[in-house]
Amino acid sequence: MADAVIVRIPRGVAERLEREANRAGVSLEEYMLELLLRDLDPPERAREYAEAARLLLEQAREELERGNVGQAAEKLWGAAALAVKAYAAWREGRRLTSHGELWDYKRRMAREPGEWVSDAWAQANAMHTCFYEGWCTREDVEDAMKRVEKLVEKVEELVRA
Repeated sequence: MADAVIVRIPRGVAERLEREANRAGVSLEEYMLELLLRDLDPPERAREYAEAARLLLEQAREELERGNVGQAAEKLWGAAALAVKAYAAWREGRRLTSHGELWDYKRRMAREPGEWVSDAWAQANAMHTCFYEGWCTREDVEDAMKRVEKLVEKVEELVRA
């Protein structure tokens, strides 16, 4: 399991970070990761994104075991988004900063590892919707997890090569 660390910060700072993450349309974890990694060189940033994607995947699994389908679904989406960001940093040194850029780059990514990337991305985005709408089931999350895990594993393999 990837290591996670709990950091204690003042409530006001945490609330501001959460507001900024919401404004950017990303999870708090992804927002903070962006702040921390923006000045790294692309190969190092790719490895960090891949590691964070693995951590979110593991957190999704833990949330699902606790019966928290919505949180598991959102963590799957975050893992997929970070995997696409890792691939873009590794492949072209690009830093993706919006949902639109993620969608565009997913198309580029599907040409190389394979069209299955589009399916994994679609499943991850369904999980993002699930988080907000609450309509998916445990089985939906389990199915999506298999696809997102394949995406994360492939990206890990590439960026660590």
